Amino acid sequence: MAAGKGTTAVSGTDKKVEISRFEKHLDQATDEVFSTMIGVSCAPAGESPVGEAETISAVIGLAGALSGSLVLHSSSVAAMRIAERMTGIEPGGVDALVRDAVGEMCNMVAGAWKGRDPLLISGCLLSTPTVVSGTSYLLFSQRAPIRIERHYRFEELTFMIILSCELPG
Repeated sequence: MAAGKGTTAVSGTDKKVEISRFEKHLDQATDEVFSTMIGVSCAPAGESPVGEAETISAVIGLAGALSGSLVLHSSSVAAMRIAERMTGIEPGGVDALVRDAVGEMCNMVAGAWKGRDPLLISGCLLSTPTVVSGTSYLLFSQRAPIRIERHYRFEELTFMIILSCELPG
């Protein structure tokens, strides 16, 4: 996948316009949150597999003007760096501090993303984050007509955000 490009599962011109707008807003929101909360620039990157046995994922549910989920998925190393930069405390592993930090970053990215779209500002509700970490897990969601997978880089680390959703009727 080329840098800055997302994978999508859509059909029709209207859906392609939504994808383009959603990707642009997601890129802007992610950089804004990372710049504000941990003081680093965050840019789209080419496909970057996590490549580490221990990973962490935070999931935010979306309901209302669209339904689905937004997932922030990273290696444990990237998650610990996020927590360290947020709190000034160097974690010794994936602990409650790291899980809270990743959940909060996912929540803030989702909020900043929906806040950039007039239809979603008041028409899309966000759940509280659910965080999963470990060495052997898979996250599944119902097949959604819109799926955006974006890879990002901050410092020398990478992570991924996946937006899976559908627009009402």
